[in-house]
Amino acid sequence: QVQLVESGGGLVQPGGSLRLSCAASGNIFSINVMGWYRQAPGKERELVAGITSGGTTNYADSVKGRFTISRENAKNTVYLQMNSLKPEDTAVYYCNALVTTVIVRDLGVWGQGTLVTVSS
Repeated sequence: QVQLVESGGGLVQPGGSLRLSCAASGNIFSINVMGWYRQAPGKERELVAGITSGGTTNYADSVKGRFTISRENAKNTVYLQMNSLKPEDTAVYYCNALVTTVIVRDLGVWGQGTLVTVSS
């Protein structure tokens, strides 16, 4: 069993910053890609940013230059630093990881989600 636990969401004013964290635990052999997705009310879930075990990153166009994804492989943890937040960034943010265990390779695992609200 593998679990992802997110933290760091909350209410922030436009222009402010938040840092999300996501820690993976369980019978983990390795983690390939880790990423952050978000889902706003009435919209589909979308990729925000992803990072490979080697550190290669990709971002949605809407967050480039404002958000930074990073990870600590030794801690099985991924972070999302969000700066210059806008009201349209309001959403539930979900962590995702492709986890390899002793039984299965690249199992997709989701966190429970953390709410980010950008409002004055």
